[in-house]
Amino acid sequence: MDIDTFWNVIEAARAEAAQANEPFDEVLVRQLVDRPQQEILEYAERFDEVHGALYRWDVWAAAYLIGGGCSDDSFIDFRAGVIALGRGWYRKVANDPDSLAAHPDVIPAVNDPDRPEALFYEDVNYAAVEAFRRITGDGDSFCTAWETFRRADEGNGTAGDMGEDFDFDDDEEMSRRLPRLAALFRGAHH
Repeated sequence: MDIDTFWNVIEAARAEAAQANEPFDEVLVRQLVDRPQQEILEYAERFDEVHGALYRWDVWAAAYLIGGGCSDDSFIDFRAGVIALGRGWYRKVANDPDSLAAHPDVIPAVNDPDRPEALFYEDVNYAAVEAFRRITGDGDSFCTAWETFRRADEGNGTAGDMGEDFDFDDDEEMSRRLPRLAALFRGAHH
């Protein structure tokens, strides 16, 4: 599955979820279930690539501001949530994490500490696993298939550069690096 097909799957699931007023992750799993197992593995590979590309300090800092803190596990969920926003927002966040200050789900989060959950979307991480479970009836079938798939894949490279580390609790540094998000959230969470 090439990257355009991956994003087409995400966008189709977003459109159907919005139209049917259903959770995005459920629609995504249903769309994956309709594909051959090889394509589901290829989807998972593309997901890992785009997910891993957001593993950067500046993106983590954005998650930290929006969530009022952000653990390792929460950052995994945040990156899945950014992917669930679709290709356009993904690109914006990858280019400038501070752009999230303009996202319609972020602005209401300023005064509602439970609202940021919209961007921390754990279940999106497991869509391929759940699709395999539904197809095979076996919760471990994805892991077995994934191991075989990854062994056959020559390109399972190394982790990317996270960029420059900085102190998320340093208000001046956060304001310098993420001025719009810091202006929104620093007063709300402190």
